[in-house]
Amino acid sequence: MSQNSLRLVWVYPDLLSTYGDQGNALVVERRARQRHLNVSRVDVRSDQPIPTSGDIYLIGGGEDRPQRLAAERLRRDGGINRAVSNGAIVFSVCAGYQILGHEFVNDLGQREQGLGLLDVISTRGEGERCVGDVLGDIDDRLGLPPLTGFENHQGVTHMGPTARPFARVRLGKGNGTGDGTEGAWNDTVFGTYMHGPVLARNPQIADLLLKLALDVNALPPVDDRWYEALRSERTAAATQTA
Repeated sequence: MSQNSLRLVWVYPDLLSTYGDQGNALVVERRARQRHLNVSRVDVRSDQPIPTSGDIYLIGGGEDRPQRLAAERLRRDGGINRAVSNGAIVFSVCAGYQILGHEFVNDLGQREQGLGLLDVISTRGEGERCVGDVLGDIDDRLGLPPLTGFENHQGVTHMGPTARPFARVRLGKGNGTGDGTEGAWNDTVFGTYMHGPVLARNPQIADLLLKLALDVNALPPVDDRWYEALRSERTAAATQTA
């Protein structure tokens, strides 16, 4: 890949796009184009093979049965795992986040094998569903401003020794374990429970994905006034209702 070309893959919009997470693909594509980068975006349905030549792969949230179907097909396909082996970036949300782990509980109440790209295991929580605005602090190593998002999940995700928490929550449940962690990441693979869509509320995360894909330390500045207005409004609303 040259610094003028970027291959963006939106994975299974027919199964994993229940909560508006396709907005994440729109944000990454838009912020690349604002910097005059040539973006080639591919929306891959669940009956199509996953291309292994992508630079950034985005996976959204979904309901329990579509999540199981997506996991089954992604395991058989193997394209995302091969792409990660080649250095691709993966950013996943909610059901997609759980699929990237070792296993999760499916709609049949059974343990479903994941892709093993994140050292996490997801179970089903027995308490109240985690629903509401979230505020948190993203891992300092990523150099990003505070996280804002909206969670809506019953899952509880436990991290293994090689996974790092994507953020520490100040408001909200995050991974649901009670330890204040939210999401997980490892090298070029990221998972979070945040909707919103999360990249519209946190455009600097989208920029991080672009920098990793392009192997650069900085990007030209863009007009962030709309994004910052949204961040400020949602942060204020979450603080007032806390």
